[in-house]
Amino acid sequence: MLLLIIAGVQQATHAQELQARVTINASRVSSQTDRKVFQTLQTAVYNMLNNRKWTNETFQTNERINCNFLINISEALGSNTYRATLVVQAARPVYNSSYESPLINWQDEDLIFKYVEFQPIEFNENRVSGSDPLASNLTATLAYYVYIILGLDFDSFSLRGGDPWFKKAQTIVNSAPEGRDITGWKAFDGIRNRYWLMENLTNNRYARVHDVIYHYYRQGLDNMYEKEGEALGAVLNSLNTLNSLNSEIPNTMFVPFFLQGKSNELVRMFKKATPEQKQRAREILSRIDIANANTYKQELK
Repeated sequence: MLLLIIAGVQQATHAQELQARVTINASRVSSQTDRKVFQTLQTAVYNMLNNRKWTNETFQTNERINCNFLINISEALGSNTYRATLVVQAARPVYNSSYESPLINWQDEDLIFKYVEFQPIEFNENRVSGSDPLASNLTATLAYYVYIILGLDFDSFSLRGGDPWFKKAQTIVNSAPEGRDITGWKAFDGIRNRYWLMENLTNNRYARVHDVIYHYYRQGLDNMYEKEGEALGAVLNSLNTLNSLNSEIPNTMFVPFFLQGKSNELVRMFKKATPEQKQRAREILSRIDIANANTYKQELK
C-alpha cells in the first residue's frame, strides 16, 4: 500500500504541463473523404499534447494549463494532405478567485499538413523538419504553440520566467519544415505569423512585452481581490507600455496578439476604476484595440 501511495505522489508531482482539449472540425471537407481519419487525428493530437512531458519543471495535477486546440479543416488536398486553420486558446487562474484569464486566443491561418490514418504524431525537437515536411509541419506547429503557451504562463508569474520556452519556440522557427505549400515560418510570409510572434517574444527590441505580461497578470489581476486600486494601476501601466510600443514600432504583432479575447475582461476591470483611470484606459484601448474601440467608448464612459 505504501508503495502505491508513493507512486501516486510521484505521478502527481511529475504531471504533464497541459490539460488540452482537442477538436477537429472537418465539416467543410467533401463527404467522399473517410470521416474516421479525423477521429484518429484528434486522438493523435490529444495524445501528443497531453501525454508528453514538455519541460523539466514540476507541475502538480491541478496546475496543468487549461488550453484548447481547434483544427478547422477546410479542404482535403489529396495524398492525405489538408488545408486548415488552427485556433489556440489557453487560460491562467487568477489568485483568490475562480476566474481564469486568457493567455492566448489566436487563430493561425497558415496550416497545410499531411496525416496518414493511425500514424502517431510525435515531436522530436532534435529533428523538427523530419523526413516529410508536410507531416512535420503539423507537429512543429503544435509544439511551437505549446512552448508559446508555456512561455506566457511562466512570464505571467515571474518577470522573464518564460524565456526558456520562448527560446524553444525560436528553435522550432529556425528549424521549421520548408516546402512550396508551407507558410507562416518566415518573415516574408506576412506581418502576423509564427515568425513574428517568436521575434516579438525573443528579440530585445521588444523586451517590454515581458513587462506587459508580468504587470498585467501578476501585479494586476492577482492583486485585484486585496488591492484593487493598485492592481488597476498595474494593468493601466501595462496598457501604457503597449501603447508606447505600438507608437514606436507600428504593426507590432504582440499588441493585437495580447489583446485578442481580453475586451470583456478589460471592460469589467475598468468599470470599477476611478474616473481618471477609466478615461485613460478608454483612450489607450480605443487606440490599440481598434476592433473593440466602440465597446470601450460605450462601456467606459
